[in-house]
Amino acid sequence: MKRTAWIAGIGAAVLAAGGLALAKRPAQRPDGGSGPLPVGASAPDVSGQDQQGRAQSLRAELGHPVLVYFYPKDGTPGCTAEACAFRDAWERYAKAGVSIFGVSSDDARSHAHFAEEHRIPFPLIADGELRWADAFGVSRMLGITSRVSFLIDPAGKVAKVYRDVDPGVHADEVLRDVAALPRPGS
Repeated sequence: MKRTAWIAGIGAAVLAAGGLALAKRPAQRPDGGSGPLPVGASAPDVSGQDQQGRAQSLRAELGHPVLVYFYPKDGTPGCTAEACAFRDAWERYAKAGVSIFGVSSDDARSHAHFAEEHRIPFPLIADGELRWADAFGVSRMLGITSRVSFLIDPAGKVAKVYRDVDPGVHADEVLRDVAALPRPGS
C-alpha cells in the first residue's frame, strides 16, 4: 500500500513539473505546424475567461509586450512559485508596460481560489478546452499543459519562447528580455 501511494505521489510531482518528456509528443497547432510557436510567428488570436469571469483577449493587448505563460496546475509547488514570482515582480512588469496571462487547464473557480490565496494580480485564463494551448502548440499529458512561456512583442509577434522554465528565476529572466525588445517606432 505504501509503495502505491509513493508511486502516485511521484506521478503527481512529475505532472506538476511538466510531465514525462517520453509521454509527450509535439503538439499540433491549428496553423498546421507542430510544437511551440517559433520566434517571429504571429501570436494567435485567442480569448478566454479569467479567474474573475472577465473576458480576456490577446489581440486587445497589441501595442505593448505580453507574457503568456502556461503552467500545469493551480496550487502545485512549482506553479505556485512561478505565479508568486510574477506577483512579486508585478510592479516592475507594470512599469515596463508588460501584461501577463497565466494559462492552465484548471477552471475559473480553481483559478479564483489560487489567485485569492496567493494575491495574484494578473489574469489566469481557464483553458479547459485547451484552445490557448493548441494555438500556441503547447504539449500536454492527460490534459495538463507543459510549463512553457511566450514573450509577445508590441507588434504581436513571438519574441522569445521559454521551454525550460525555472519558476524561481523566470520572472526576472523575462524582464531582462523585455528590456531588450525594440520599442515601437524605433
